[in-house]
Amino acid sequence: MPNILPIDMTGLGLQYSRLKNEIDQAVTDVMQRAQYINGPEVCVFAENLQKYLGVKHVIPCANGTDALQMALMALELKSGDEVITSAFSFIASAEAILLLGLTPVFADVERDTFNIDCTKIESLITPRTKALLPVHLFGQGADMNAVQAIAERHGLYVIEDVAQSLGSVFNIGGGMKKLGTIGDIGCTSFFPSKNLGCFGDGGACYTNSDAIAERLKMVGKHGAKVKYHHEIAGINSRLDTLQAAILNIKLKHLDEFITARINLANQYNKALKNIADVELPKTAGGTTHTYNQYTLKVKANMRDELQAFLKEKGIPTQVYYPMPLHQQKVFTDAADVKFHCPVSEQLCREALSLPVSTELKQPTIDYIINGVKSFW
Repeated sequence: MPNILPIDMTGLGLQYSRLKNEIDQAVTDVMQRAQYINGPEVCVFAENLQKYLGVKHVIPCANGTDALQMALMALELKSGDEVITSAFSFIASAEAILLLGLTPVFADVERDTFNIDCTKIESLITPRTKALLPVHLFGQGADMNAVQAIAERHGLYVIEDVAQSLGSVFNIGGGMKKLGTIGDIGCTSFFPSKNLGCFGDGGACYTNSDAIAERLKMVGKHGAKVKYHHEIAGINSRLDTLQAAILNIKLKHLDEFITARINLANQYNKALKNIADVELPKTAGGTTHTYNQYTLKVKANMRDELQAFLKEKGIPTQVYYPMPLHQQKVFTDAADVKFHCPVSEQLCREALSLPVSTELKQPTIDYIINGVKSFW
């Protein structure tokens, strides 16, 4: 093994070392005040994220899955209502739908972008369809111009899952907006490996609607506007003060983190572009790509062989995702119909993500690149 820094997918320890003084002071301030639930840092973080996103309301919560559930609950959807979402994604988006007694309906994705194929959506709409839930996967936006147009034609809500793409922007109607601020509600996660990650779990919903914001706050506080006065069935979901303090520090560095991810992706793209059996990630028109994941498509059934080869060289990789959602047992058992999503199925055989740590140094980057190239 060459004399390089240990390679991991995220480099979170090194990122902490770089921000240690700022983060340690913020955490110490919380511990000295001992206001661990709903401390002032939570409100400050919500205000700071509102300004960063250019959105009217941010409602922090415990994690990204809670954010999705809160969004669906806030829209007062009823059992049996259908929500169309992507077949190629982490389970949280569809799981939240199913948990509430709603019906997840799976659309296939675009091969180039990994995001929902908007040309497949309208054929899935029925009288029971109430919402669209596009997942902005790996760092770039689904086609929100098309999503919004479909939603307007059919009178549907739009919930954006921005867990992997916080900070990305989209050209909607000729103006640039941050992802998550275009539909009715945006939902994000602050899982440690995200573009903006805390030191545990955290999440948030955001919206420009006063009425939806009020409903979201109620849902996350046991259905109460006033403590001990419960108007609806809600959940208990809040962002810890310690996590908010950490996020306040890291939010100041978010654009710097994104720039580092983009610069690394550009190096990968330049170095790997001539490998015949590899398709590089593509950025769709109208959106920016923040590379929460840098995901190759490895053809000719060589993905698993490449992954094993790189592992022997100490180069970590991840398969996001090994099985599409429409084939997961939890959804096939619940579904009345089978969904046809061949692109999602193919991507599950081909997708392989390389490290995108914001802290990777040039010798390590070169080693990863040379490792991939040497396989061929």
